[in-house]
Amino acid sequence: MARRYWLMKVEPEAYSIDEFQRDGNTSWEGVRNYQARNTLRDDFQVGDGVLFYASNADPTGVAGVAEVSRAGYPDPSAWDRKHHYFDPKSDPENPTWYTVDIKFVEKFPGVVSLAALKATRGLEDMMVTKRGMRLSVQPVKPEEFAIVLKLGRSGASEPPTAAKAKAKKAKGAARKPARKRK
Repeated sequence: MARRYWLMKVEPEAYSIDEFQRDGNTSWEGVRNYQARNTLRDDFQVGDGVLFYASNADPTGVAGVAEVSRAGYPDPSAWDRKHHYFDPKSDPENPTWYTVDIKFVEKFPGVVSLAALKATRGLEDMMVTKRGMRLSVQPVKPEEFAIVLKLGRSGASEPPTAAKAKAKKAKGAARKPARKRK
């Protein structure tokens, strides 16, 4: 089967790229959206590439890369009464929720911001750049994955236009003499 690519969102306050790098491997527990659950259960395969996306962060964006190390299996957190993701309606005989395991591959030098993703040619149709696309698990086309990988490894964390505007503004400010006050 051909390798697939995914974007998985996480809030850094819950689990950061640094914690992931330290741990090396983790389960992607707590997904409680049926569409995302179906994707985890039916589509994720060992060896698939993953963009590790920091949401509700400053900046929001892709922080690194992971790889699926275990395909979809029932999420045990759904049956643990003490766990934050406990679901009393989920039954081990007929599981409602699924998870996958992912292993750490690399951390980018800087987060590839959502603004940078939106401003990069070739990523116009990437799900995460679309308004209203809030799923925590999203498919990524191979060419989109390659572009984001290149951006991440280059350390490009700002959109090209924003970086140019910032440089131009700084350059212009250096040329302008200070105004005298009357």
